[in-house]
Amino acid sequence: MIDSTKYYVFYDGDCGFCNYWVQWILKNDVKDQFLFSSLQSDFGQKFLTERGLENKEFSTLYLWKPNSFYLKKSQAALKIARIMGGKFAIIGNLNFFPSFLSDLVYNQIAKNRTKLASQKCFLPNGKERAKFVE
Repeated sequence: MIDSTKYYVFYDGDCGFCNYWVQWILKNDVKDQFLFSSLQSDFGQKFLTERGLENKEFSTLYLWKPNSFYLKKSQAALKIARIMGGKFAIIGNLNFFPSFLSDLVYNQIAKNRTKLASQKCFLPNGKERAKFVE
């Protein structure tokens, strides 16, 4: 069941760098606003297919608010920071750059993401596990 009050973060479930940031959001999501799904999961594949998005390449982060919007790449990352609020909103307000410029930076990070973090396996605890949509 889709919860239209939550924001869904779609990420590369096989990427250590991506998993690091999912863990970071989990740790800092004090308002319990986010749910997560890997792009490789059935739910992630359905999300991509329904929007006619690439469903075999997983280097793009997506943020989806049901019945409202979806954002990708740098715009998704900045929006996540704004939603989290507080000190993170400062980062989110860096969206004054045109998205094609911020996406150039995003694409360079995405291209090198496997080099940026180890492939350590993340095992969520029970409370965190409830935030993952398969």
